[in-house]
Amino acid sequence: MSAGEILPRLLAGDISGMVLRADLLATGSTLVGEVTQDLPQLPDAMAQFDCRNNQLLLAAAMQIAPTVARAIASFGKDRIGVVLGTSTSGIAKGEEALAYHAEHGEFPADYHYFQQELGSTSDFLRQYFELDGPCYTLSTACSSSAKVFASAKRLLNAKLCDMVIVGGVDSLCRLTVNGFDALESVSKGHCNPFSANRDGINIGEGAALFTLVRGDGPVLLSGCGESGDAHHISAPHPEGRGAIDAMGAALKDAGLKPSDIDYINLHGTATPKNDAMESRAVCAIFEGHLPPCSSTKPLTGHALGAAGAIEAAFCVLLLSQGNRSLPPQVWDGMADTNDPQLPLVPMPSSKPQADQGPIRHVMSNSFAFGGSNASLIFSRGGLHD
Repeated sequence: MSAGEILPRLLAGDISGMVLRADLLATGSTLVGEVTQDLPQLPDAMAQFDCRNNQLLLAAAMQIAPTVARAIASFGKDRIGVVLGTSTSGIAKGEEALAYHAEHGEFPADYHYFQQELGSTSDFLRQYFELDGPCYTLSTACSSSAKVFASAKRLLNAKLCDMVIVGGVDSLCRLTVNGFDALESVSKGHCNPFSANRDGINIGEGAALFTLVRGDGPVLLSGCGESGDAHHISAPHPEGRGAIDAMGAALKDAGLKPSDIDYINLHGTATPKNDAMESRAVCAIFEGHLPPCSSTKPLTGHALGAAGAIEAAFCVLLLSQGNRSLPPQVWDGMADTNDPQLPLVPMPSSKPQADQGPIRHVMSNSFAFGGSNASLIFSRGGLHD
């Protein structure tokens, strides 16, 4: 889907991408964020990579292909890197192969374990574009494709690359849906971030890719912050210590004050512990300067390893506007009085809004199992001209 199609739906709080599926969860139907458009087929020469995950990745890759071609001509194939984030890779392909094996006593001819290896995503993209630069995959659960931006920034600053393709991809599969259900973290209905009635996530899928180079441009990656608090294998620190460290590091890296941030795309999973932690962490960092916030996961589902890149793409789209329209918080409006209150963006109003000029700086948060946290800041280019 093109940026021109996504932005108005994002600003309207469009939840039409959420669908009810009866074939993913062992205990019944569940609401998920599903890509329903037709996906491109992989080239015949790359059949060993064939899986839904790489089809999603190819759909995103085709949109940046002209930029990559120009970069190859300018820099050379060995100066372009690939760093992607994922948590599922081609696991759905493995699930299909196991079902086939149970019925036929052998795996299907078109299956190979490589299709579900975490590294196959970045290797597929490298081979698709015929690149020779650094190439690797990060898999740190739900912060995977946010942390790739920090990795790419290091590659560029070290002069190991002149351009880095970054992003993330994940596809729906039974393993993750049932795994989160076993943790009692899957919502019984539509996820409801920051509500007193929240009861878990809706899982989603998708892909988003970016090309990063040194220098100025329309949108800048101005700050990256990472932390690892290792509080618990699946629960965040209740006071958000790791989240506070990541947001603080991103602000320091960007050379910005909390009051400079115009919007925060919250991690906002709608699990009781995550939302409680994040609200405390945001209030601790932005005390007295709380910017408008929202979680976009009710629109897309939680795309796990791809969530950071997808939500970074939303932030980039917001900076491309000439106004301050923001994604609304889609929820029941029943705030949890046990948690600090955040200034959640309301649904669009028909009342005219005062012109405050375009958005300058936005933050995107991604907080993962094991306390692997990342916070990114994107800025409008040319602010210092």
